[in-house]
Amino acid sequence: MIGLVKIALIGRETLRIQINGESREVNDQSTVSDLVNEMSLPPARIAIELNGEVVRRNDWMNAMVREGDRLEIVHFVGGGSALATR
Repeated sequence: MIGLVKIALIGRETLRIQINGESREVNDQSTVSDLVNEMSLPPARIAIELNGEVVRRNDWMNAMVREGDRLEIVHFVGGGSALATR
């Protein structure tokens, strides 16, 4: 069993991408959904752009990340009413 685990780890590759302007190394074959889970982000409160294109939430599982990709992740923040500041 240990030999099988070793072989699986040797074959695993990584890629370098940018998330919100910061370089990050991720596993090859990662999807946008994988990154959201890995970063412990709340899916209902974020929007994601991949190389300048918005990725719809129902497409995250199929959106593969490739070497050199640029992701922008925006968090939605709730706020008060404009009337509350007057």
